[in-house]
Amino acid sequence: MTMAIAGTQTLNDAVHTGAPGSDESTDRKIDDLRSLALDCLEDMKAEETIEIDLMGRTSLADTMIITSGRSQRHVGAIADRVLQEMKAKGLGTARVEGLPACDWVLIDAGDIIVHIFRPEVRGFYNLEKMWGADRPVAAPAE
Repeated sequence: MTMAIAGTQTLNDAVHTGAPGSDESTDRKIDDLRSLALDCLEDMKAEETIEIDLMGRTSLADTMIITSGRSQRHVGAIADRVLQEMKAKGLGTARVEGLPACDWVLIDAGDIIVHIFRPEVRGFYNLEKMWGADRPVAAPAE
């Protein structure tokens, strides 16, 4: 199911209440990171932003955010803004890949992963199709 939330498209196929065994502070930090990233993307005029719920699909992260910048400079500026805001809000530092070239910047903040692409690169890799709503949910561990 796809639903629009404040200008951001969300790809979900299941409703969840949080990771089993997670405590309130961890959930709050994840929500803060997610909100911060989405707010920065909106402020920086990132384009075609989507959010993909990864709960039950992978242990990599709970949420993947994919967006586009209009140029290499725009992609770099968006990534810098997200990283600066994370640091300023005390939400830790993230691992970053691709910042020198700025064709595709990956920000890995643990439970939140943000991909910032130039449109041509985004179309080539097509992560939305790979991780989107039609991807099967992993079977629960027994």
